[in-house]
Amino acid sequence: MTHLDPKLTNRALASRAPRYTSYPPATQFGPSIGPDTMLDWLSQIEPGAKISLYAHIPFCRRLCWFCACRTQGTSTEAPLAPYIDALEAEADIIAAALPPGVMTSHLHLGGGTPTFLPPDLLMRLYGLLEERFPRAPGAEISIEVDPTEIDDARLDALAASSVTRASLGVQDFEPAVQAAIGRPQSFEQTKFAVDGLRKRGINAINLDLLYGLPHQTQASLQRTLEMALSLSPDRMALYGYAHVPWASKRQVMIREEDLPRAQERLALSQRAAERIVEAGYTAIGIDHFAKPGDTMSIAANAGTLHRNFQGYTTDGAQTLIGLGASSISRLPQGYAQNAPATAAWKARIEKGRPATIRGHIDTEDDHLRAAVIERLLCDFRVDPAIFSDPALVRGLTAKAAAAWDSAVSRSDEGVLSIKPEAHHLARMIAMEFDAYAISSDRHSAAI
Repeated sequence: MTHLDPKLTNRALASRAPRYTSYPPATQFGPSIGPDTMLDWLSQIEPGAKISLYAHIPFCRRLCWFCACRTQGTSTEAPLAPYIDALEAEADIIAAALPPGVMTSHLHLGGGTPTFLPPDLLMRLYGLLEERFPRAPGAEISIEVDPTEIDDARLDALAASSVTRASLGVQDFEPAVQAAIGRPQSFEQTKFAVDGLRKRGINAINLDLLYGLPHQTQASLQRTLEMALSLSPDRMALYGYAHVPWASKRQVMIREEDLPRAQERLALSQRAAERIVEAGYTAIGIDHFAKPGDTMSIAANAGTLHRNFQGYTTDGAQTLIGLGASSISRLPQGYAQNAPATAAWKARIEKGRPATIRGHIDTEDDHLRAAVIERLLCDFRVDPAIFSDPALVRGLTAKAAAAWDSAVSRSDEGVLSIKPEAHHLARMIAMEFDAYAISSDRHSAAI
């Protein structure tokens, strides 16, 4: 039996890699994509097609220090209604460009803190999106919930808006860790949110946790896990904290000397994953877990799991339209991103045009490599026979096998499989299939 060469893990521990929630990664987006391109791409969507929709709410009452998302702090609700006004105007622009019969199969509200919106604005937002982008039967309607920004009135608004899934940010329940990342949040607040959602029929619950946080230890993370598991979520995500203070200035509040070292990060992630699996969950890809009967587990078993900007998903729509400041749209032709600053985004919308300022036009090679990387990160396996250019993919799997010999196996037909003990190397192995891959400090730690 060939064992994993420790040098491969050490190489990954010292490296950074894209998360591959898009391919090419957003670091490759450029200014050649603008409003005209976006309108042209929208017009080419098939009539009657099913699309996904993402709406970004950038506002937070508190700016958690660990977060690298596009957000802005506000102590009042004053900017919220004007933002929804602009979002409605953007929805009008996008909807007018769509062919007839297009329907929404997935709708996700992210941020920021979507539940910072008061109940009337939450219901208004869901209503205007449904009016302009009609929902397909059985559509999944999801939202990110901050348990410190939820109450009965907001919970009622979510139920009235037919929300079907809620993702709750937990990160860590340990008080010392919470203090170090600027996010106080009690277990009781989280339980109130989970219980309130379920009481209203919103039974699909996701919990998001982080490893690699300051002051985090094996013992403390296990305490957090036991509390999270006691809530019996349908899905759990275990992300590695990405310390990128050059990209997210607020992270300078987190002292690097308080962060676990690379080997400690790996040990934290592996033991946490083991505990979640012990509790009856199925491991999904590199950082997700789901109950065996959950649709994500079913998709993973069937080989139909996908990956997008929200991570792993059961959403197979070819088009994802992003609304709001900084949102990214993915269409068959490529990627289009809105102006990131709220004021700049709003100014462009007021001119009656999409707020697109950058993106990427995909080549045939991009499409092929994107599909290969998606299957590698979803299935830990690449079979050249299922792709449009099997010969090219066989060459790529040979390259990856040579670079990561003890971490993978490769058949005579060129089928590459990452060994179970090397799943933590998947993002680094994926770089072997990436035509744009460069060593860059702009990416997060590979493990």
